[in-house]
Amino acid sequence: MQKYSVLICVIISVLFLVIATLYYPGGSILDKNAVGFDWSKNFFSNLFLPNALNGSENPARIWALIGMVFNSIGYGLFFIHTSRKIPHKHTKLVLISIGVINMLFTFLIATPLHDIMVTVSSTLTMIGLFYITIFILKTKIHWLKLFCIVSLLIFYSTLYLYGAGNWGLLAVMQKVTFLCFMLLVLTIEYFTKAEDFHQNKTDQVSKTTR
Repeated sequence: MQKYSVLICVIISVLFLVIATLYYPGGSILDKNAVGFDWSKNFFSNLFLPNALNGSENPARIWALIGMVFNSIGYGLFFIHTSRKIPHKHTKLVLISIGVINMLFTFLIATPLHDIMVTVSSTLTMIGLFYITIFILKTKIHWLKLFCIVSLLIFYSTLYLYGAGNWGLLAVMQKVTFLCFMLLVLTIEYFTKAEDFHQNKTDQVSKTTR
């Protein structure tokens, strides 16, 4: 069960968030009178509101909150699990800390603390992914190196749009980032092992003993 805990949490999270989009009454930043949830115009944060942007009571909220609970747990476990694969004490401590702390901060995105929690949680997540990417770049998994670099560029671009207030493009990029992050997490969780991160260290030891 523990082996598939991240996958289970991610699947449940996605299911509940998708269900929430089906119950969302309507309204977006660009069109208050829009009906339903538009993936290219609405933000996931709209699902967490007591009242939808069109003024109606929001029955999607409870589904979205449950989805965020599993989202927070799943990605927190990912950082903790990955820390066990990396042979570096400082990095282990950083990833474990991010995993534990972000379980709370990521969920708080769904509360009135949304804006500040987006900044804090995103910053911690980016730090964690940066550390992981550094060690993946030292492995022999070349396709994953490219995936990590492209993903980081997408994440940074989305954060830039958030800071710049480009809401139109940001609504689309939020979904792209969400999908990219989910795939990257599942890839690192289930397609890497401790031996991959120890390989570079082993190679260095073997070279010094020749």
